[in-house]
Amino acid sequence: MSQTITLYVDGACRGNGKDVAVGGWGAYIQHGSEEHKIYGGELQTTNNRMELMAAIEGISICPQTAKLIIWTDSNYVKKGITEWIEGWKRKNWKDVKNPDLWQQLDAVCQGREIEWNWIKGHAGHAGNEMADHLANLGADLAQKQGQKSRHVPQFDFAPAASITTTTEQSTAIAKPVEKDWLLDDPFGLELAEAEEMMEFMDDEIASTELPDTAANSPEAAAPETMLHPQVVITPATLAINGPRQLILDTETTGFYYQDGDRIIEVGAIEMVNRKLTGSSIHIYINPKKPVGDSVNVHGITDEFLQDKPLFEDISQVLFDYLKGAEIIAHNATFDMNFLNMEFTRASLPALSEVCEVTDTLAMAKSRHPGQKNSLDALVRRYEIPQRDRTFHGALLDAEILSDVYLAMTGGQVAFDMDALSHSEEQNSRSGTMRIEIDLPVILPSAEELQEHENWIKQFEEKQGTPCLFAK
Repeated sequence: MSQTITLYVDGACRGNGKDVAVGGWGAYIQHGSEEHKIYGGELQTTNNRMELMAAIEGISICPQTAKLIIWTDSNYVKKGITEWIEGWKRKNWKDVKNPDLWQQLDAVCQGREIEWNWIKGHAGHAGNEMADHLANLGADLAQKQGQKSRHVPQFDFAPAASITTTTEQSTAIAKPVEKDWLLDDPFGLELAEAEEMMEFMDDEIASTELPDTAANSPEAAAPETMLHPQVVITPATLAINGPRQLILDTETTGFYYQDGDRIIEVGAIEMVNRKLTGSSIHIYINPKKPVGDSVNVHGITDEFLQDKPLFEDISQVLFDYLKGAEIIAHNATFDMNFLNMEFTRASLPALSEVCEVTDTLAMAKSRHPGQKNSLDALVRRYEIPQRDRTFHGALLDAEILSDVYLAMTGGQVAFDMDALSHSEEQNSRSGTMRIEIDLPVILPSAEELQEHENWIKQFEEKQGTPCLFAK
């Protein structure tokens, strides 16, 4: 009886396709009741290369006789190794990107029993999320050491007799199908189709797993579904391209993160190009300690939080939603200190390392020195519609802060073609400006007039009709 080993592999890249790119790969290996984690990274690489490296490294450390069940969120890797690779070999790897790694992957797969599966990335699957986290660690390691780096602990796999493995989503397993290309595709049409797909999935447009300019769109950053039963993520209703801004607020058990106070609520709403997209995230969190006197501020009781998730349970979901965006918060130092502490405790990077931060309290103090600049004071000053704030709430305060931020930075943009009525837009397009210019008049000479007369006569004689240019 052979061993069955499940691998979740993933790659990530910052600055994909650029000279400054740093990437990471990770493989999360489940072997019965055991689990193993390996990761690494390198500089000046691409997301696709890191996806390939994750598979190569993960497979390499597994016994040759073991049956491998591999899950990847990269169709580039799965389709490449199960469908396209035989055609690439026939072409002697001509015009194939990353041929060195494809040849390594092909070699390490020889003589093995492998089932390749695709899994949707960032969909809340624990194995895929762990592989993504390991890839991030690999990129951090390479960036820190400034060179190609690996973290692969030594470990031995248990004998086959002790292995009992169950695989989630086993019905989705897709085994490679051997084809007779001469009978099935003698003209190479499927190979051409595969090459077109490769063009589409080129390194420069491959999706990145770490913050990059490609991740600035709301579609890329805001997950479409709830990734945890108690995390509420509302999808965007407006598809707008541009840098993401997240207006954020937190509620905590107290003021001092250094003394053990914890976050109990996080709320953030998304804005792109000064428009709220409709996307938001809202989470209540069990702090594993009494809320104490802070209940008088936010009204959230210990009983209410008793069945809520721990921060480590929702940390990856929250981190993925926030990363890469500009965080806008009132007294942002307070919120960021708590968030950095919580993410670090959950073995994730500090949020301030992957997000820009704008503090509206500092902005207000600069604009209104010597005046009260609390959120309530700013609401009154900018005549923003009042809301019931008997108790503070993270999502409510984020909504109020979005109005305050727009008011402080000039209000909604007035000149917006999307906001113009049809008639206004037509007028703006058809409007003209009259400019008075005295143009010089150049008269023909007598010789030019005579040549013109001669040409008209020749035309009339030839055509038998009067010439349009005759006087």
